[in-house]
Amino acid sequence: MLHVGCLDAASSLKTLAVDLLQKQNACLHHTEEYHENTSLIVRRGQVFQLKLTFDRELKDNDKVVVQLSVGENPMESNETLLSMNLRSGQDSRRWCANISNTSGKECLVAVTSPADAAVGKYFLSVKTGPHIYNPGNKVVYVLFNPWCEADTVFMPNDTERLEYVLSDTGYIYVGSIQNIVGRPWNFGQFEEDVLDSCMYLLDKSKLKQKVRKDPVIVSRAMSEEHGQLAEGRVLFGNWSGTYTGGTSPVAWTGSAPILQKYYKTKKPICFGQCWVFSGLLTTAMRCLGIPARSVTNFASAHDTEENLKVDIYLNEKGEKLNDMTSDSVWNFHVWNDVWMKRPDLPQGFDGWQAVDATPQEISQGVYQCGPCPLKAIRSGEVYLLYDSKFVFAEVNADRVFWQVKNVNGKQKLVKLREETKAIGKSISTKAVGKNRREDITTQYKFPEGDQLRSFQHPVEDKMRLLVIWFSADTRVVTCFISVEIRSGEKVLWLGNPINLNIMVQNSSAGACTINLVASCQLQSYTGKVEANLGSIKQTVQTKGKPGGSMNLSYPMSDAYMKTITSVEDELLIKVNIIAEIQETNEKLTDELTLTFQYPPLKMEMPETAKINEDFTCSFIFKNTLSIPLEKCKLHVEGLGIFKMETIDQGDIMPGRIIKSQIICAPNKTGEKKIVAKLTSNQVKGISGEKTITITA
Repeated sequence: MLHVGCLDAASSLKTLAVDLLQKQNACLHHTEEYHENTSLIVRRGQVFQLKLTFDRELKDNDKVVVQLSVGENPMESNETLLSMNLRSGQDSRRWCANISNTSGKECLVAVTSPADAAVGKYFLSVKTGPHIYNPGNKVVYVLFNPWCEADTVFMPNDTERLEYVLSDTGYIYVGSIQNIVGRPWNFGQFEEDVLDSCMYLLDKSKLKQKVRKDPVIVSRAMSEEHGQLAEGRVLFGNWSGTYTGGTSPVAWTGSAPILQKYYKTKKPICFGQCWVFSGLLTTAMRCLGIPARSVTNFASAHDTEENLKVDIYLNEKGEKLNDMTSDSVWNFHVWNDVWMKRPDLPQGFDGWQAVDATPQEISQGVYQCGPCPLKAIRSGEVYLLYDSKFVFAEVNADRVFWQVKNVNGKQKLVKLREETKAIGKSISTKAVGKNRREDITTQYKFPEGDQLRSFQHPVEDKMRLLVIWFSADTRVVTCFISVEIRSGEKVLWLGNPINLNIMVQNSSAGACTINLVASCQLQSYTGKVEANLGSIKQTVQTKGKPGGSMNLSYPMSDAYMKTITSVEDELLIKVNIIAEIQETNEKLTDELTLTFQYPPLKMEMPETAKINEDFTCSFIFKNTLSIPLEKCKLHVEGLGIFKMETIDQGDIMPGRIIKSQIICAPNKTGEKKIVAKLTSNQVKGISGEKTITITA
């Protein structure tokens, strides 16, 4: 005689197979571009379907439970185990699963997640009575959903969703206020291992399952995980100018190679600087479904003392001193904006939030920054979460110039000038749907209009000062003095002399004696002085003439080229000038930034190609500079075509032309972009790009 329990077990329903219906689900959830095509990738707050196959037809009294689990010891109490009975009906606030159709032994199941479901990597199983079916590697990735109105990351504009979530290429802006350059960047959020890398980082961050539903907490955690100055994070920050044992920050062309290597090794990748950290965070946020953009702030303040002032110290030659303060003004700094609602804050702070993965200052014990509402930065509400005061200072701090004088063997500080509107200029991001720059400065700060200081000018570097004093015979003497720096060339080519002209003009009848000091330095984009190229002093009399001038010329000296070659960062020229009026001891000071120009890197390839059919991409470069370029390397990457490759080019002498070719075999259809970068000991990053349409 058989035991009753044995009869029940023998007759109970068994699951034989689970079909994730990846293709149809991916199309509905805007996830068809993800490389992990053996898994199911869905967005929360939206229905997806599964097809279950049983060993017999489904009966009304059969109990079927679809389970999703996270972690090694999943439990319903901490939301790491989700159990959905197919007979229990729907509940918009919870995970639920319902039978939508049956056909013989097959059953179509509609699964709905709540709009605040925890994002993560879930393992699927099906429980029928005493039987539990584990379909091996059947994994369900749940992402944020900017298409779902109930999701806190909902973005209503479809064109913006295409740009800020689905676009896998773009630009990161670098250079200076006077010369803004768009650097092509492959975000590559759909590439192999990128999604798994993001999920691994979520696990590594130790965020509890209940807070993984909150984009505020997730974006803050990801800003920490991607950038550190210590072991354990994705990218190791290095601003030393020496990158032995790793990849120079200027050599990277995109995020995917970094995240792929990190996911395989679980060790920090060397090395990164702000634009690389920003590119990585844009990739991670878009990959997880949070709309994101890379943002560049020109003349960006790093206020370490949190007093909303950045002090800059110059010696008596006008040279900037590195060791007087930890404050600095970066020529540019790149961070991120992420889009979300802020239910944790008072009403009115939804929308774009600033997040920064570059390790600058400690926040709550670790290097992390944001998310901070742009609306709070704009209105100066620096008390709001997170790190609003620091970000406010980056775009609004005052810049104070001091001269350090040696008086009787002691240092004396003389305040030269305080600027209230010199920080936070030309805040830039890629325009929606267009390959051009969009200025978003007014999203961060109120328009400054024409209320610039009298010594500032938007086109020319010019200082102006009204000087009034009593002469020896008690007459009132008035002088209108302007000092202007002009570059001898519109374009500064590396290797050529630096020619500058400083003009002093007096537009009044009064007479002044002006002591001029000017210095020229090589600096990194963070303001670090790498070399002093020289300084000059001159006294200009304005009596009986409109003014005077002096020329500064810095030849291609050994010190000049030695610094350019030995420092692996891209350097720029910074000129500081101090003008002192002898009659009143009043002082003016200003600075001029010059960036180097380079020959172009050209690319040739067809406008269209077919999937899985080879085509050739050629890279052509002519060294039109007056100096040889040593140890040249060509770094190339094409999403959906080939992974990042580095090709040694050796030394390229002046006038020489090089041509390299790559045979490409595209594996994805659509518009694809190939990005290339040429680096050498002298030139740190010449970029090129070309777009091709891949058809079936």
